[in-house]
Amino acid sequence: MSEKTPQSTIAVTGATGFVGRHIVARLLEKGCRVRALSRSSEKAREVLDQGAIDDGRISLCPGTLEDPDALRHLVEGCDACINLVGIIRETTGQSFEQVHLDGTRAITQACRQFDPQMRYVQMSALGVGPDKRAGYRDTKHRAEQTVRNSGLPWTIIRPCLVHGPGGEFTGMVVDWVRGKAPPYLFIPYFSRWKQGRFGFEAPSIAPVFVEDVARVFVDSLHIDATIGKNYDLAGSQTLPFPEMFKVYAKHISPQPKNRPAIGLPWFVGAWKARIAKLIGLGRLLPFDEGMAIMGGRDSISDNASVIADFGFKPAEFEASLQTYADRL
Repeated sequence: MSEKTPQSTIAVTGATGFVGRHIVARLLEKGCRVRALSRSSEKAREVLDQGAIDDGRISLCPGTLEDPDALRHLVEGCDACINLVGIIRETTGQSFEQVHLDGTRAITQACRQFDPQMRYVQMSALGVGPDKRAGYRDTKHRAEQTVRNSGLPWTIIRPCLVHGPGGEFTGMVVDWVRGKAPPYLFIPYFSRWKQGRFGFEAPSIAPVFVEDVARVFVDSLHIDATIGKNYDLAGSQTLPFPEMFKVYAKHISPQPKNRPAIGLPWFVGAWKARIAKLIGLGRLLPFDEGMAIMGGRDSISDNASVIADFGFKPAEFEASLQTYADRL
């Protein structure tokens, strides 16, 4: 396995997002040039390597996945494309269907028109599948089908919840633990009914470190064995949601007050979100129906295929958290 990817120029959508920034940085470390699709050049200059933009190692390509001309310009002359664009919740101007499904169709078509053999890597998510009640889960699944049918040499990566400095998930949990975000007095999560027993329990999670996610995405470009494969990617430490909150509290400074973790049954949350949406009040809740459904399930993986094809074991949650806890 070589230290550098053989591709010299990589097109990246979603480059200015949390995961995208780390992937771009790793591509630069490997000696690649990056062409980044960005809605805002101003934001791109704020979050990406300014020196790399100035010296041309990063080329900014203004536009969105809805703009065929921007996508043609993005992929023209590139050796590979990494598609990271996604939303976790719909807004007035962006639906899951538009971003995940239509966006994937548009970028794969642009890649195929320029080079039918362009290497292509897609960001999906752990636990996606057909589910009309959970728009995020369902459209990510359908986007995967689009990739498989594209004719491109593809790889699909399905990360668990990604943690790291500057990440949305990490920031939200740290604010909860510190009591700086509602509900302030306790830390919320979705619970589920115990199978074959009475009462509720917390689902398990194995958060994956953002540096490991970036490593898998970039390394997949030069490992032929990854072509045509899906990879579930999680951290190597599995723990119930309340225990994860305790780990955050243990390592951030100053030490926060102890706040209990309280689970809302996922099916209660799902019905609440569905009713709120039907009466036009869905945005008043901090979650939608799909979040509640997925929140009641384990989000873990044994990483067997990652270990076999990439030759490393993803970091444990607590060990990787300690490397950046002083920045929280």
